[in-house]
Amino acid sequence: MSGLCMGMKLKRAGIESFTIYEKADRVGGTWRENTYPGLRCDVPSLLYQYSFDPNPDWSHTFSPGDEIWRYFEAATDRHALRSHIEFGKEIVDARFEDGRWRIRTGDGDEATADFLVSACGVLHHPRVPKIDGLESFEGAAFHSARWDHSVDLRGKRVAVVGTGSTGVQIVTALAESAGRLTLFQRTAQWILPVPNLPASRPSRALMRRFPLLSKLGYRWTQAVFELFAVALIRPGWQRSLVSWGCRRNLRRVKDPELRRGLTPDYQPMCKRLVLSNGFYKAMQRNNVELVTDAIDHVEPAGVVTKDGALHELDVLVLATGFDAHAYMRPLELTGQNGVTLGEAWRDGRRAYRTVAVPGFPNFFMLLGPHSPVGNVSLITVAETQAKYVMRWIELWRQGRVATMAPTAEATARFNEELRGALPGTVWVTGCQSWYLDEHGTPELWPWSQARHRDTLREPVLEEFEVGPMPAEEPARAA
Repeated sequence: MSGLCMGMKLKRAGIESFTIYEKADRVGGTWRENTYPGLRCDVPSLLYQYSFDPNPDWSHTFSPGDEIWRYFEAATDRHALRSHIEFGKEIVDARFEDGRWRIRTGDGDEATADFLVSACGVLHHPRVPKIDGLESFEGAAFHSARWDHSVDLRGKRVAVVGTGSTGVQIVTALAESAGRLTLFQRTAQWILPVPNLPASRPSRALMRRFPLLSKLGYRWTQAVFELFAVALIRPGWQRSLVSWGCRRNLRRVKDPELRRGLTPDYQPMCKRLVLSNGFYKAMQRNNVELVTDAIDHVEPAGVVTKDGALHELDVLVLATGFDAHAYMRPLELTGQNGVTLGEAWRDGRRAYRTVAVPGFPNFFMLLGPHSPVGNVSLITVAETQAKYVMRWIELWRQGRVATMAPTAEATARFNEELRGALPGTVWVTGCQSWYLDEHGTPELWPWSQARHRDTLREPVLEEFEVGPMPAEEPARAA
């Protein structure tokens, strides 16, 4: 999604000399990789689209995954990006030498570029838990991001490991068709019920007939969504209202023992908030079981929990998420003076205003460390960051700068201010989540999205080490 966004921004600026490297054979990112039953976006469709490329034909308030993937496929063609994409090309090495980036793909191809932008996304490296005996299971076993559609689940004994958004969606979708469905829960989740209404034919026709309505719908949805997103960063009525909605929803579970098992021991939104209208209903079906005992190991016949019970299974689904802190790695990135990104981030991942790293000139990140990713539209975040990158490229095209990298001092000041703002956020109220780094610190933006836009509105040249363009060298195309 973010790589396409960067390409569209370049095209809209009249720049044609760029290449997008895509490790897969199609566009779409996480919406290409994930095809599991029940997959939907938990951001409203009107906001989960490029602001400059509205789709009047979303089928629901929260659209299914395949529909979102088709949107990205169509957007790629609408903006004539396919000729710029190298499919099946994963960058494994990039080095800044002699004022340019030299990149190498996994199959040995090499190229040079004036700018390097990492748009690798957040959720694309599946996290497979280390469970003893997992490889011995005789049934079908797969990660939710590698769904095996050849396996018929109807009437089977199916287990889902994991209770994040993915696990909740899968359980809700499979509860009626599976013969027996077991949910292995390590941590209970707060569930906020949000109706997913179908879009009527008249409303879609009006959106097509009057494109301004799509733009107004986008801005209205953005305003409402960001109003409630304040609950993430500071206490107030928004946080209280969301908490009340989650706790009230939990009372829909009638069985006291089941309700206790599904009750989290932390504040709502400390983990990524899960949106679902049907999960609690699914969990109360006679063929669905909640298991809160920890998994000890896997045997050929099924899963054995710490209490010694064997849960016999036909299918084991690992809805265990992704490594959200990998960013562009395993790409080996080498900046000035031979310093690698691994060395620069030895004491933790640090970025300048979410987009750049000291010592790595002409390198920018979309959805890098500290980006706003908690229950917000990542497309709006990527657009903000892509606009910022374009401002630097425009300065370069004008011949005003040749290289640019944030200073270590400016980056340190930003990170110090960021850490100082974290105590007011909901992510430090006492839970484990993929938002936290290995030191238990949230790797998130602790302010509003409006502030993120303001922070990246214009480059602050004083906070960068800027190399001047040689007098004899004219500005080149990016």
